[in-house]
Amino acid sequence: MGGHRSAIASHRGGAFLWPENSLTAFRESARLALEQAECDVHASADGVPIVIHDASLERTTDGTGLVSAHTGQDLSRVRLRGAGGEGVPSLADVLGILRGSAVTPRIEIKTDAHGRPYPGLVARVLEDLDRAGLRGRSWIIGFDAPTMAEALAAGGVAGVAWLLERQCWGSLGIPGVIAVARHYGFQEVGVHESVLDAEALAAVKAAGLGVSVWGANHAPTILRMLALGVDLLATDDPPLAIALRDARG
Repeated sequence: MGGHRSAIASHRGGAFLWPENSLTAFRESARLALEQAECDVHASADGVPIVIHDASLERTTDGTGLVSAHTGQDLSRVRLRGAGGEGVPSLADVLGILRGSAVTPRIEIKTDAHGRPYPGLVARVLEDLDRAGLRGRSWIIGFDAPTMAEALAAGGVAGVAWLLERQCWGSLGIPGVIAVARHYGFQEVGVHESVLDAEALAAVKAAGLGVSVWGANHAPTILRMLALGVDLLATDDPPLAIALRDARG
């Protein structure tokens, strides 16, 4: 696998360095020599794709309650913690930043507080991508396989990656992961870096699937993933990952 150059994505825009999923984080990401900027999307009460990781507001903002209980306009007035007064961004806001750069959007479509898909969210995300002229180079990712299948069926994106929690990866086993991904036609599977080894990577790659990881946030794990030759690593410290990749040549 030597010689394979892994792509790098800034995870939540680069959460170690800037407030996660903030416009500041995506502005900074857009200036870096990386391939993708990853963000998370929930739906507002009026169906607007909103960039925030959690289904509720408490951890990252000065607001309270569920994202889905507030309109898109209300959420723009909720302040992100530590972001100098910035509101919670919509996906359209984030795409407005990335469209002027070489950095590709990597959009994780989340489920609601009960783990259920938001009705209509895939279509709204794709509408935003179309409006920004970015659909053809954007990736859609997520844990809910039927939601990812919906994105794949809609077509026109650069790729769709199905993410697996550690427990799901372990209980399905590599043959099960491959079987599900092939059933749906996904191009890539994504998993936490801690569960991926050379044997698992080789098996998934041999099945014709790409492999991406998250959780590679410090030098040892970043270097391990670069050495394995994963297709993409999403990291909270993108400048470190870029420096380490450059040092490897």
